[in-house]
Amino acid sequence: MAIDAHQHFWDPARADYPWMEASELEPIRRAFGPADLAPLLRANGIDASIVVQCRSSLEETEEFLRVAHATPSVIGVVGWADLTDAALGDTLDRLRGLPGGARLVGIRHQVHDEADPDWLLRADVQRGLAAVFARDLAYDFLVRTRELPAAIATAKAFPQARFVLDHAAKPPIADGGSAEWSDRIASLAACDNVWCKVSGLATEAKWTDWDAERLFPFVAHVAKCFGEDRLIFGSDWPVCLLAGSYGEIKNALEACLAKLGASTREKVFGVNAKRAYRLAVG
Repeated sequence: MAIDAHQHFWDPARADYPWMEASELEPIRRAFGPADLAPLLRANGIDASIVVQCRSSLEETEEFLRVAHATPSVIGVVGWADLTDAALGDTLDRLRGLPGGARLVGIRHQVHDEADPDWLLRADVQRGLAAVFARDLAYDFLVRTRELPAAIATAKAFPQARFVLDHAAKPPIADGGSAEWSDRIASLAACDNVWCKVSGLATEAKWTDWDAERLFPFVAHVAKCFGEDRLIFGSDWPVCLLAGSYGEIKNALEACLAKLGASTREKVFGVNAKRAYRLAVG
């Protein structure tokens, strides 16, 4: 089974998305739903997907569970829940009891938008993470280079937990990369309970001037650090449309992976996502 482990649905007419207010994001400031994604999955040989949170909203998480319940191709939901809430455990239990609740596979928060680079290390957040892991859910790190030290410390604090790094921590591709990102990625990868999504890279490059060759040094670095067993494909659709079509994004990664060996591709496009999120699929 080929899996896209990172895609989104949203409708700005029905909810607020603060991160979407910038003028350059106008092309994606419209509704995107399962009916829009389905033909793209078919055309690109992808069998199933995981929908990932877009805003800090329990209502959105509940909606995504309903979508997963009604959409066979959506095999997982990485939702949002308030990690600082002392009653988080009860909230997670309630979510898992809803229609589609069995497809809740992880939790995510937009950590890179927090003013404090050590937000993950706050006592109330760490307590919340413990509640997430007590329910055998994964946690997605949405961080940039600035927050990687806190992510590293958190991965070490919960050695039995499963973490997934989104978008390879958004490397500064448009600026040619940085040694700080490279070094911190290597340190995080030393924690063997962390997987890395090879996703969102084109939108970290110059949107109108990128190709697989430009992305390859960054793909090669995370491949070297995490190994072929801990890399996961994610389209980051529809955010990716700012830089390229679904097919262009997937084909660029295919070209990069082709340089890394045939076995890597199969794992990145499905096997590793099943392990990281413990997906109950064939």
